[in-house]
Amino acid sequence: MDAAYDGSVFSIRERDDLRDRLIVAAREDDRIIAAAIVGSGARDAEDAWSDIDLALRLGEGLDPHGIADDWTTRMYDHAGAVDHLDVWSDATLFRVFLLSSSLQVDLSFWASDTFAASGGSFRLLFGESNEPRAAASSSASADLIGTGWLYALHVRSSIARGRTLQALHMINGVRDQVISLACLRHQLPARHGRGVDDLPADLRENIAETLVRGLDETELRRAFAMSVSILLDEAQRVDPDRAQRLRGAARKLVHIAT
Repeated sequence: MDAAYDGSVFSIRERDDLRDRLIVAAREDDRIIAAAIVGSGARDAEDAWSDIDLALRLGEGLDPHGIADDWTTRMYDHAGAVDHLDVWSDATLFRVFLLSSSLQVDLSFWASDTFAASGGSFRLLFGESNEPRAAASSSASADLIGTGWLYALHVRSSIARGRTLQALHMINGVRDQVISLACLRHQLPARHGRGVDDLPADLRENIAETLVRGLDETELRRAFAMSVSILLDEAQRVDPDRAQRLRGAARKLVHIAT
């Protein structure tokens, strides 16, 4: 971890060298009992823009905060980190670093009893993992549908109030839920729309039709109507009864906005 860092835009070799050093450091840390590469690196699908994504299994009963802080010091002192943020998923801490080279490094700190693959993007480096967990659940789709219609409500009120930029933001929110629903249905990575470009061509075309091409009311209404239509289509595939219940109210939202 002590190699000199020159601050330039990262190369594939520099990324791979840093990852190798991080893996060595993980092996030498007695508090870490297993580690895995996750994301595109686990699938041998990296390109020049891929980040480093390592999952670290902590020893029984260890709290992630102190260990993550020690690794944070390491990242700033020896890897050129300039900022970081924390994202929690249940009890797992994902600490995401931005390096001065623009390389992203994701280090996740897992409680011993939760460390397991949740999809196909997991390659164990050392130690042991628990039995794989399901990649997605029906509750995830249910939440996306609910969030979708919540955004739609705010689209309607934003258009009615003449708040065009807020309406743009809310339409984008509806589309984000649609993309995640579609990715889950096709067993593609749903987080941050990672799988959207691998969806079937006709579905990608429909999603593209939800893009707002201008801030005049006519265009906002068109994009809103398309967004609601495709949201209902995805809901129909997940929960037909729920989609049927939503359909009448959704049509009223679009009709009132137009």
